[in-house]
Amino acid sequence: MATARRAWRLPFVAAAAAALLVLLLACSAAADDASYDDDAGAPRTPGCSNKFQLVKVKNWVNGTEGATVVGLSARFGAPLPRDMHEAQKSFAVLANPFDCCSNLTSKLANSIALATRGECAFTAKAKTAQAGGAVGLLVINDNEELYKMVCSENDTSINVTMPVVMIPQSAGKKLKGFLDHGASVEVQLYSPNRPVVDLSACFLWIMAVGTIVCASLWSELVACEQVDERYNQLTRKDGPNTGTNYSEDKEIFEISAKGAIIFIITASVFLLLLFYFMSSWFVWVLIVLFCIGGIEGMHVCLVTLLARIFKDCGQKTVQLPFLGEVLTLSVGIVPFCMVFAILWAVYRHASFAWIGQDILGICLMITVLQMARLPNIRVASALLSAAFVYDIFWVFISPLIFHESVMIAVARGDNTGESIPMLLRIPRFFDPWGGYDMIGFGDIIFPGLLVAFSYRFDRASEKGIINGYFLWLIVGYAVGLFLTYLALFLMDGHGQPALLYLVPCTLGLIVILGWVRGDLHDLWNYRKGRMENLVDEP
Repeated sequence: MATARRAWRLPFVAAAAAALLVLLLACSAAADDASYDDDAGAPRTPGCSNKFQLVKVKNWVNGTEGATVVGLSARFGAPLPRDMHEAQKSFAVLANPFDCCSNLTSKLANSIALATRGECAFTAKAKTAQAGGAVGLLVINDNEELYKMVCSENDTSINVTMPVVMIPQSAGKKLKGFLDHGASVEVQLYSPNRPVVDLSACFLWIMAVGTIVCASLWSELVACEQVDERYNQLTRKDGPNTGTNYSEDKEIFEISAKGAIIFIITASVFLLLLFYFMSSWFVWVLIVLFCIGGIEGMHVCLVTLLARIFKDCGQKTVQLPFLGEVLTLSVGIVPFCMVFAILWAVYRHASFAWIGQDILGICLMITVLQMARLPNIRVASALLSAAFVYDIFWVFISPLIFHESVMIAVARGDNTGESIPMLLRIPRFFDPWGGYDMIGFGDIIFPGLLVAFSYRFDRASEKGIINGYFLWLIVGYAVGLFLTYLALFLMDGHGQPALLYLVPCTLGLIVILGWVRGDLHDLWNYRKGRMENLVDEP
């Protein structure tokens, strides 16, 4: 029966291994949606040094308010008001000629000109519209992206005193259609600030810290009195005294130093493949992997929790073909988990889909942190140090080689219309720009492995809460995550490699504490076998 048990578990182990390769893909904190990174190669000259800012373009057609359009301000031009009540309403007028590259025949006095991209430089369009009396310029892009309007090398001094904003092609065509049919179109431009304190980020911080705490305490506080330990969820394990030896038969993957380095190298190769060959079907492969891992994770968590609460449920079994005697509870939960994951995949673009994604993700991470373990901080140092370098390289250094941040581009799912699901996210409920705060699974799993190890070490060494390491590593992780979001705010939303802050606050902390307390040798050379012997003693 042991062979049958392994046959059931192997599909999940393979899926988890595949999913772990992509957990690193969203390791950086999400970039601020209300600002855009500057182009390093674009010249900065007097009058051409503005920051790129997202702009709200409110519009009214014949007095009826339409859908607000999101545009992008230019490197040049007048700054936009931050408050809607300070923004002036102006009538929109089509530039004639429409490219706004030569003297205009249309009357633009105190109006906002609407022009198409192309034929001449953006600064030339702005100067032409301003000379015609316009108080603003909306440039319609030739696709749905928001292109960064910069100055050319010949523009040594720019004197544009009106705002210049790029809008997507679809929105521009709609406004042009109204004007072509003689409608009266009014436009209001402003760029609101984001709140200083983002409550959504606070909730996400609690979710991340709570997941690590829950995963570390899971095996003792939740799983210790789960179902009759002769049964491993969908497969029965026969044999004498199996209840007392359950911990020895659990499928635990112990990470080695060599395996940690190989994993980081493999993840880097996989990240590059995604960067160059990213497509909607590729993202769908990741979505399917996420659903498989999420189903198994939710199944394991629900069976353990329900069997802990309703002990009688853990004793009832049913005979199934090929699987033999299995838990009735498990048979009922698997279909529910499958339906839950499928519904999330179908409605993943809905406004409420983040709830399902977070539930599946948290269950998956708890299960992975039960399955994978660090034997000592020697291996932890190899894994977290390599992940530390990996995160910094693919966020900060890769733009020097690939002209953009590889990790941020892959995490956004550029040009696919989809986003990588291996992250926790929560909407910015109080943000005028909307969007999501996000944290990658890798930012939880890698430090979480070390935190879980510290808890096992404390129990085996009979250390208390204060003189142990678990509590202090939880505090260190919480501080490191806070510093990540602080850096995100201070750097105007530029994507941050979270492990840059989390690794020193967890690995650095346990090394320093271990050295001060004289435990560093034991922590460095700790062995799983010694731990189990200590824990199993009566």
